[in-house]
Amino acid sequence: MEERRVEARLEIRAELLAPNGYLHAATVIALADTASGYGCVASLPEGATGFTTIELKTNFIGSAQTGTITCEARLVHGGRTTQLWDATVSAPDGRQMALFRCTQLVLRG
Repeated sequence: MEERRVEARLEIRAELLAPNGYLHAATVIALADTASGYGCVASLPEGATGFTTIELKTNFIGSAQTGTITCEARLVHGGRTTQLWDATVSAPDGRQMALFRCTQLVLRG
């Protein structure tokens, strides 16, 4: 993790596969959302107490069955009341698997 950017990875295991034998879509979303969430916490503005997701979207362009998938999340907008994060999830061979975007509402006490 560094300012405005988070990298994460997840090893594919049998219990993360859908009935068709490919990585379950929710697993891909969970990795991207988790990376973006850690980045959001690390990037909260002064006076913020936390955040909550108000929108997320994922476009799937590939899948995988074995190996380790990776994710790079990047802060696109870091405002006083919202943050916007984009993440790219890649297959073990480096091909893009999914493009993810989420909007976080910054919470205050």
